[in-house]
Amino acid sequence: MEIEQYFEDYALGDTRKTNGRTITETDFVVHAGHTGDFFPHHMDTEFCKTLPFGQRIAHGTMTFAIGVGLAATQINPRAFTYGYERLRFPKPVFIGDTIHTVVTIGTMKLDPKRDGFGQVVEKTETFNQRGETVMYCEHILLVELRK
Repeated sequence: MEIEQYFEDYALGDTRKTNGRTITETDFVVHAGHTGDFFPHHMDTEFCKTLPFGQRIAHGTMTFAIGVGLAATQINPRAFTYGYERLRFPKPVFIGDTIHTVVTIGTMKLDPKRDGFGQVVEKTETFNQRGETVMYCEHILLVELRK
């Protein structure tokens, strides 16, 4: 869905929640194939039985990609991604977990390098079905100012 918003249209504290997405075996295999990351923590069931979690854990890069991707249902033609900061994975994601993402407008300021743009920071938190945070990052958007 396209929603046109200029910098001035954002409001601190505004929040949106995505739909859920269940993580599957196929997600693990496809992500490993795309990235070349066949680390045993993601792919070797028997090895993982000897570790504290007792089962395979999702790639952090996969959790990030899916968690952020869930929020990509709202497109703003007046904004683009500048980057991500403070990426963390406080809890693991397992096959069968259902995750969703909550995006909250955290900070806003004029961009110091680009006239006509502001920076909007979206606090992006991904949760599992138990309400545990499995991914946190700050998504920095460059957003056009009204002329």
